Amino acid sequence: MGLENEFVIRLGVFLGLFVVLALVERVLPRRQMDRAKARRWLTNWAMSFVNILALRLVALALPFLAIGAALDAQANGFGVLNSFDVPNWIAWGTTILALDFAIWAQHVVTHKIPVLWRLHQVHHADTEMDVTTAIRFHPVEIAFSMTLKVGLIYLLGPPAAAVLLFEILLNGSAMFNHANIRLPLWLDTVLRRVIVTPDMHRVHHSTDRQEHDSNYGFFLSIWDHLFATHVPQPKLPHETMPIGLRWQDRRPSGLAWSLLLPFRNPKKRDLNKP
Repeated sequence: MGLENEFVIRLGVFLGLFVVLALVERVLPRRQMDRAKARRWLTNWAMSFVNILALRLVALALPFLAIGAALDAQANGFGVLNSFDVPNWIAWGTTILALDFAIWAQHVVTHKIPVLWRLHQVHHADTEMDVTTAIRFHPVEIAFSMTLKVGLIYLLGPPAAAVLLFEILLNGSAMFNHANIRLPLWLDTVLRRVIVTPDMHRVHHSTDRQEHDSNYGFFLSIWDHLFATHVPQPKLPHETMPIGLRWQDRRPSGLAWSLLLPFRNPKKRDLNKP
């Protein structure tokens, strides 16, 4: 795997999957979109580009981002996996499991700690849920997440190629489970034993507090099953269940409003948890 071309690899897979899932959404939609799709897509894509700039700023403060950190750790013998002679399959498996669990745990924490929820609510404030919701995150949260990931990589010392694979799996699965796609019930039941499906993650975007505080996974579903945070189905049908925060209007479709959301008065009704 040519790590010198890792950005091109990740970008190519991301764009290819995005196009495929966007097309499938049109053919097999789970819900009918009743809000201005063009404005939502423009805002969510704009936030993605802002996040790229945020990561460039993080790169100025940190010597390396995720894959660069793995290469540096390997070159200098940093991390647990670089301290022992372990088979490649164990190193790769440990990398995928450890990084995915870390993302799951971080996601749980962002729902429990108010200052982190201020940032994460930007993702949940989307007025609908489709493939672009997967790229709708506040840049400060993205920078925070990358900083934690780099720290974990130096502690773990994973193969750089395994980190690249995980980044591809994470981005691809996030787009998949946010997509507005109708899967056959039998297929959803089988898939969610291992990975997070659109129906499983849609429950997490419910305005119902119990449903909202469940199904935290992005890629593997095992953590929600293991820690009893898995809710199989919403109380209301997927087609009509309210998505987002308890309040809902068109403001989250605006870029400036979304970027400023974490800094607004949290006592206002429109900033309460779902």
